Amino acid sequence: MSAEPGLSIRRHRDRRVPLAALVAAGAAVCLAAGTGVGLAGTDRPPPAASWHPGCADGCPSVAAAPVPQGPPVPQGPPTRVRVPRIGVDSALTVLGLDRAGALVPPADFGTAGWYGGGPAPGDTGPAVLAGHLDSRRGPAVFARLGDLRPGDRVEVWRGGQRLAFRVTGSLRTRKDRFPTAEVYGPTPGAELRLVTCGGDFDRRSGHYVDNVVVFAVAEG
Repeated sequence: MSAEPGLSIRRHRDRRVPLAALVAAGAAVCLAAGTGVGLAGTDRPPPAASWHPGCADGCPSVAAAPVPQGPPVPQGPPTRVRVPRIGVDSALTVLGLDRAGALVPPADFGTAGWYGGGPAPGDTGPAVLAGHLDSRRGPAVFARLGDLRPGDRVEVWRGGQRLAFRVTGSLRTRKDRFPTAEVYGPTPGAELRLVTCGGDFDRRSGHYVDNVVVFAVAEG
């Protein structure tokens, strides 16, 4: 990837989070994955029969009201991301790690990727979507990521369903000061992290000096 101002990601070693925590040292994106949080229910006995005037032998137990069921949880990897405000409408490729523990970036500068070692969009936890900022030929898929503002919408397709997320904020940080726990730590619900590079381009190293991270939460 040294021939292009692209994307290179290395494992972050100075902190530990519930899953792998990845921090970029390359040209466009640094990312990691947080762990999901499961919730367990508690079994309770059915309500006892009540007694009131008009029930000679005691009124029968009242059946508990059915619990409303939400939409089915989507299955499989995400397949597409759309961000209307910045003109992103891209297929999603699944990203993994190489033998050195670095994230293998999308081969296509115009295509975004999802880190398959972490939560998927729609599952509990921070799902990480990454994309190049640019290449020698011009802007790449996440070139305008830093233009997003709170309230902007991000849509992800997974298992034939469209999942809607709302941007809550963003940050730009030096790569050597990356807030791993804040970005990749566990969350109580489904969230997104969209990551690319930013700031100045260091021509000596061939890398951007900063990361841009956008935070988004699932719409209810």
